[in-house]
Amino acid sequence: QNFDELGFPKDHVGRSLSDSYYINKDIMLRTHTSAHQLQIFRSNVDKFLLTADVYRRDEIDSRHYPVFHQMEGARIFPMSSAASIIEKELSSETLAPTQIKTIDDTMITNNNPLQPCHDYDATNAVIKHLKHSLNGMVKKLFIGQDLEVRWQDSYFPFTSPSWEMEILYHGKWLEICGHSDKIGWAFGLGLERIAMVLFNIPDIRLFWSESPLFIEQFQPGVISKFKPYSKYPSCIKDISFWLNDNNFHENNFCEIVRNVAGDIVEDTKL
Repeated sequence: QNFDELGFPKDHVGRSLSDSYYINKDIMLRTHTSAHQLQIFRSNVDKFLLTADVYRRDEIDSRHYPVFHQMEGARIFPMSSAASIIEKELSSETLAPTQIKTIDDTMITNNNPLQPCHDYDATNAVIKHLKHSLNGMVKKLFIGQDLEVRWQDSYFPFTSPSWEMEILYHGKWLEICGHSDKIGWAFGLGLERIAMVLFNIPDIRLFWSESPLFIEQFQPGVISKFKPYSKYPSCIKDISFWLNDNNFHENNFCEIVRNVAGDIVEDTKL
């Protein structure tokens, strides 16, 4: 369900032991909410939102954590009438002007192609609807904020063409959303990363803090900016170790560090 139903090749990096958590050869921890797409579409719905916890082996830094929350969204249209339905919907909606700058040079190319079974006009209409929906969401969430957003070509085994949406945050591009179109579209949002930008939280690991100094800064229904409370400087430690083969992956080392030191390690550099 996590890989096979979505067309992931057997040698795809996402399947590797260094990227995913396996209980045994048949059971693993979900790596993305896309694992439920086919299950939901089989129940004869044409649009949905789904939120769940997902798990991935990853590096140690302020933007990555082995567990996070993702929201999957999708909508499908009849192939024959997709263009007319979307044109009617978009003609009745306009996005209010904001201070958010959007960079979008993406297009259908040989490297990010239209699927052979899809109608060209319907596909372009769906692309327009997807970008309108997600740009509208960002502008609604971050109203009044100076932000820079960009769309990037990407690759997902189960969709084509595919893109990623990123927000410039603390001088680095932060991926918040990967998505693509069927005849219909789908996206996956990293909820913690959106909240990081919205509440000015500098480190994704703070969402798992049980400290009252963090928790009591926030109230339901109120957007407030995070106030740092730690006054202790970082303490740097050097580690040397010997590798006996060529199959070493940084994520495996990070997993050892997490198991020993928990979340007190701020960053690792190899």
